[in-house]
Amino acid sequence: MPNRFIDEVFIHVIYGYMQKIQILFPDPVMTRLRRLARLQDRPVSEIVRRAVEESLARSPEPRKSERRIPSFRGGKIICSVEELRETLYKEDLR
Repeated sequence: MPNRFIDEVFIHVIYGYMQKIQILFPDPVMTRLRRLARLQDRPVSEIVRRAVEESLARSPEPRKSERRIPSFRGGKIICSVEELRETLYKEDLR
């Protein structure tokens, strides 16, 4: 039978600090989870944490995306660069 105190100390040493979150499970899942926790003499949180760790270990590490400068499409070009100043001032005079 596992020694729960040693496991909790070991987990604390590995992680140091843990964040608390809230997860909502459907009743049937929670019932099975509590039953498993009772059989293993472990807290539900430890079983969930280990399951998440195993799932993350099987998943590839997400690649860092390169930061891109935001851009947008301004639409169709309606005048050349050379005509831009004249066009802008012409619009102001109307």
